[in-house]
Amino acid sequence: MEMSNEKSGGALARWSDGLKAKISKLKAKVIELFKKTKKLAKDDPRRIVHSLKVGLAITLVSLFYYFEPLYDGLGASAMWAILTVVVVFEFSVVYVLTTKLLSLVLSVAMFVKIGATFGRGLNRVLATFLAAALGFGVHFLADLAGDKAQPIMLSLSVFFLAAITTFVRFFPRIKARYDYGFLIFILTFCLVSVSGYREDEILKVAYRRALTILIGTFIAILICILICPVWAGDDLHSLVSNNIEQLANFFQGFGVEYSNEWKEDERIVEGFKSVLSSRQTEESLVNFARWEPPHGTFKFRHPWKQYSRIGSLTRQCAYRLESLNTYLLAESQTPLHIRDQLKESCTKMSTESGKALKDLASSIRTMTLPRLPNPHIEKSKAAAKDLKAALKIRPCNSSIDLLEIVPMATVASLLIDSISCIEKIAESVGELASLANFKCLEVGKSASLKFQQEQQQKLATPAIVSGHCHVVTVD
Repeated sequence: MEMSNEKSGGALARWSDGLKAKISKLKAKVIELFKKTKKLAKDDPRRIVHSLKVGLAITLVSLFYYFEPLYDGLGASAMWAILTVVVVFEFSVVYVLTTKLLSLVLSVAMFVKIGATFGRGLNRVLATFLAAALGFGVHFLADLAGDKAQPIMLSLSVFFLAAITTFVRFFPRIKARYDYGFLIFILTFCLVSVSGYREDEILKVAYRRALTILIGTFIAILICILICPVWAGDDLHSLVSNNIEQLANFFQGFGVEYSNEWKEDERIVEGFKSVLSSRQTEESLVNFARWEPPHGTFKFRHPWKQYSRIGSLTRQCAYRLESLNTYLLAESQTPLHIRDQLKESCTKMSTESGKALKDLASSIRTMTLPRLPNPHIEKSKAAAKDLKAALKIRPCNSSIDLLEIVPMATVASLLIDSISCIEKIAESVGELASLANFKCLEVGKSASLKFQQEQQQKLATPAIVSGHCHVVTVD
């Protein structure tokens, strides 16, 4: 009896412990979910505002179901207003207007054109009207063929057009530019030709759907624009300046750490790697920003394409940093006396390059004229000349294994190459400042004049090169 009590007590204790463990795990997961949610909202508070805007828009359009006069006029088609808000409401204002709005409204509403046509949605508009005309034509011919032949003709037309259009979408150029337009073409054609088979009053149905979709679209656009709008131009402006700053962080981090053994900093490395993966986002933002109305500091015909050029040069520099980071880890095998000889020039090059990039990023962010020529770039070029001269010195009575010098020489070469890339970025930023009419700071003028005087004095003084013994030529 006692043994059975002990067994039941032990089983109960194990069950209690298991339950406590599960509750503890559940509690830990809830806490982790709360932390992730908090981090997601903290990273970009606009996400919270966007969620509230979507909720408000859906609540407003759902009133069509709650008020009898509105529901009596539209009937079950009122649901299309809710579906429209759910589908077209996006984070960015211009994304709603250019990528979803025209395609969805024009196709589902059966070809009722609303508002102005944006250039981004032009191919989708043409596809919608072409498919609409073709769909009505096929539906008319099928009616003439009689009741028995009508479904056969409709099925064959849907089969051939859907198959041909889908195959054409595989062409790379068409897929890159017109893929969504072809998709809308298939959707619209099927919507007209197939749905018209069961609907006797197809135009009346189209009118009701068009009206409800227009209402849903209007509410979505109104809320998206008037309540804390998110502009692609603002995001593009921040992305380009942040990418340049990520490169600056790498150069400055390298300049600080080079005196010691180089250790890979995960945050800095992840920073310039994020620059490499930003191409698609950047291109999308450029396309969206081009069709945005003037807002904030961005006036009509702002040079958005110039941001694309700056971004491309920034990624080119980031690729060099990726190679540089790889060789830096191997460069620690270079003899210390070689590293010590070249340390000052490399440190100065990287530090001044970082400062130059910081200035350029700040110039874009604040929309102020950059200092041209940039004094930090000129100092980097001067350090690069000293480094080249030091690497060209031929050794005297020294047996140095060239394989030991290769990593160091590669690092030096990549640093020198990066300076020319930074110079191109500075030129592109200067062009952007000129095209966008960036504001001028008097401090920048004084600093530029002082820098020119320093450069003239420096050119009059020959550079002193150390007489240590190494031979590696870097052109």
